[in-house]
Amino acid sequence: MIATAAVEVRTQGNGQVLDITHLVVDEVSQSGIRGGIVTVFCPGATGAVTTIEFEEGAVRDFNRLFDEIAAPDRAYAHNILAGDRNGHSHVRAALLGPSLTVPFVDGKLILGMWQEIVFVDFDNRPRQRSIVLQIMGE
Repeated sequence: MIATAAVEVRTQGNGQVLDITHLVVDEVSQSGIRGGIVTVFCPGATGAVTTIEFEEGAVRDFNRLFDEIAAPDRAYAHNILAGDRNGHSHVRAALLGPSLTVPFVDGKLILGMWQEIVFVDFDNRPRQRSIVLQIMGE
């Protein structure tokens, strides 16, 4: 059985990290599928999905890492070609990736004690984002 859903989130951009675990849990529960996998996917080139302990210090460390790896004030060819000044956003999102797959058993996601599913908006402006969930199993 396969169920597909989309959840909408409003973001502030600039590396904002949103805990979307509860949204995924709700959709898996509503699907009626008891065991399988859920793929969480972000359409778009400046958003990403991963897991982290969603705690202020860990989130700050996470953002600092991306500032060090792909600083917004570097010269990006994308900024010259596209003129939208978000070259760093595209690089960051590509490094992290647009999707995550999580198994679930008896309708419950198999996550570690402090592990939450997060969406990261790397774009340089607020956005309305759609996150696609594909739930597969029986």
